[in-house]
Amino acid sequence: MSTIHDLPTPALLLDIDVLEGNLKRMSGRCKELGVRLRPHVKTHKCLEVALAQRALGAQGITVSTLPEARAFADGGFDDITWAFPVIPGRLHEAAELAARVRLGVVVDSMTAVDGLIAAGAPFRVWIKIDCGYGRVGVDPGSAAPGALAERVIDAGLELAGILSHSGNAYHAASRSEMARMADLERRTMADLATELATEGIPIPDTSIGSTPSMSSYRSLQGVTEVRPGNYALHDYTQVLLGSCDLDECAATVLTTVVSTRPDRDTSVVDAGALAMSLDPGPTHMGRRSFGEILDERAPGTLRRNARLTSLSQEHGIVSCSLDVGTRIRVVPNHSCLTVACFDAFSVVRGDDVLDSWPILRHR
Repeated sequence: MSTIHDLPTPALLLDIDVLEGNLKRMSGRCKELGVRLRPHVKTHKCLEVALAQRALGAQGITVSTLPEARAFADGGFDDITWAFPVIPGRLHEAAELAARVRLGVVVDSMTAVDGLIAAGAPFRVWIKIDCGYGRVGVDPGSAAPGALAERVIDAGLELAGILSHSGNAYHAASRSEMARMADLERRTMADLATELATEGIPIPDTSIGSTPSMSSYRSLQGVTEVRPGNYALHDYTQVLLGSCDLDECAATVLTTVVSTRPDRDTSVVDAGALAMSLDPGPTHMGRRSFGEILDERAPGTLRRNARLTSLSQEHGIVSCSLDVGTRIRVVPNHSCLTVACFDAFSVVRGDDVLDSWPILRHR
């Protein structure tokens, strides 16, 4: 059996035991809260991980792109929500996919609904609601949700329900603020579903959630489905937000020191922006780095005097002088973006490499 010491670097490591623990905890939490789990697979982009999520009770998957949807459809998944505003110029592709899987699509404009009608495919249509993130979605206090829903129904399309994403939870400065944002999303969506029903527009499903918000909910009354994704792997942003502990980060980047400057107290590793991404993490919490470094001498802890402070395309600058040839494991700030930099996970248990799982980073 090979070990991580045999791997060429940079390499993306996936700790199988940590992954399984993360998946089981979220599955159990959803059962306790009485909601379906439709995980967002953009985080891992890996068929093996998605199959493990399904084996633990996940019902369908969420994707960000049509190529992701096709890749997972080819892997045997037939209940997929494309949780991105429909792209008018790609509706012909979406229609082709909807002919072979149960495809949910997201709209927040009449133009998008008209495009779906013209495409003539059996789409399941979600009305996107903005619960405070401010990125996409319609105002829940306006007439837009009802008008869009009526247009969908009148056109003979299937109204799946209303859908939101509490991405603003990533900007919370404290656990209490995160809990407030999470409950605001829940209440807004539950109240909107009730209001629309009283107006004669029954809402079959209410879909919400992100990994930070899922760590904060005490009740999901009025919600039927949640779509967290990052929970499978976690990352250092989740640690800082309080969504997980450091030892629940399943994905790390193995990298090698290739140059050192004792006079500057810095080193260079072979993991740059094309391995780590340029996400600096939650800078609003007073921290800026491009990855934290595990202390191999004390499992579950970080090196106190070393982190990635700067990245160029293939170079990473470490804030201490380390011997050339030293291998270190970096906890990424944003596992979704880091995973998208690699072709495969090296699946590990301890130092042993068990398998290689392809990453379906189709574009």
